[in-house]
Amino acid sequence: MSPNSSVDYQSFRQEVRTFLAENLTEELREAGRFTAGLISPYEYGIKWQRILHAQGWAAPTWPKEYGGPGWDAPQRYIFAHECGLANAPSWSNMGVILCGPVIMAFGRDDQKKFYLPRMLTGEDFWAQGYSEPGAGSDLASLSMKAESDGDDYLLNGSKIWTTHARYANRMFCLVRTSNAGKKQEGITFLLLDMDTLGIRVEPLITIAGEQDFNQVFFDDVRVSKRNRIGEENGGWQVAKYLLEFERNNGSSVAGRIRATLENLKGVVKLEGVEADQFFQKALSEVEIELSSLEAMEEQQMVALVKGESPGASGSILSYKSTQLSQRITEIGIEAVGYYVSPEQKAARTPSSNIPAIGPDHALPIMPRYLGQRASSIAGGSDEIQKNIIAKSVLGL
Repeated sequence: MSPNSSVDYQSFRQEVRTFLAENLTEELREAGRFTAGLISPYEYGIKWQRILHAQGWAAPTWPKEYGGPGWDAPQRYIFAHECGLANAPSWSNMGVILCGPVIMAFGRDDQKKFYLPRMLTGEDFWAQGYSEPGAGSDLASLSMKAESDGDDYLLNGSKIWTTHARYANRMFCLVRTSNAGKKQEGITFLLLDMDTLGIRVEPLITIAGEQDFNQVFFDDVRVSKRNRIGEENGGWQVAKYLLEFERNNGSSVAGRIRATLENLKGVVKLEGVEADQFFQKALSEVEIELSSLEAMEEQQMVALVKGESPGASGSILSYKSTQLSQRITEIGIEAVGYYVSPEQKAARTPSSNIPAIGPDHALPIMPRYLGQRASSIAGGSDEIQKNIIAKSVLGL
């Protein structure tokens, strides 16, 4: 793994580990361990963002000219993998991860100058306005209207499953500006201020008791056309770029799954069932699957280094990681038994002094099991991923 002869990757890995050991507080580690759903709570994620920013690592995929570290694909992979292993908060900063690269590629100079630095510091926190009640995996079917009114658009409609929208002060949004031609041809990409008159955010409470997701309503919301990225009705190309960047950015989910597996092994041992044949077999199967996933991630990283398109590998990794994550939570349920039942959100809050009902190691088991049910839908359902694999790999 040496695409850049000037980089000592072993030394870089040790640098990352040292940084994590010195800066990842126990509170932040607990936030990572106790995360029930796909992302850690905002208050811990934003703390971690600011620590990373002070180090110059707030945007691992960004080039140096925009304030990123300028890492190559192996460095990005190593960093993501080590953060997962260390139980760093599972942080989903939509501005840094998704909107920033879009502005770099399609934005005007004044948009780059204004928005990009504020993403790095956390001064601006972004939500993603893509999915709608009638347009999820089939994103081209979105119907939220943006009608031209002089120098502005008037927005009416709603977005759903909007992650951390109640904390966001900005949103990047896909809107329909035309119904002529193909569905994809009438979509426009907008940036907007969440404090704008007419925007209302309503929570969506998950079965794990978390409020990660929201529905956002727009009632005659006025947005300047200066906030458009790219051309009017040209948003589909921007959206495709964003989704491609999201799926193939050299990140790693295997590190976080590896940390979760190690935590599970500790639970199995504390429950005194490590000698049970069921758990021995189950853990061995997961270990094999995880080793396979790690190898696939490294193959994808090598493809990115060579400038190749990973193709369907992003969908394969998404599907396999989802299945593996859900299986780990199921084994945890089997190991802990009755103690998984009580809802104890207050007790599993980092640095909480509220005593747990039952053993401490059981606290995140049921919430994580419930939270992982969403992983086979989020970011493209398992069925969509299978269709992509069938078409691209099997030629069906």
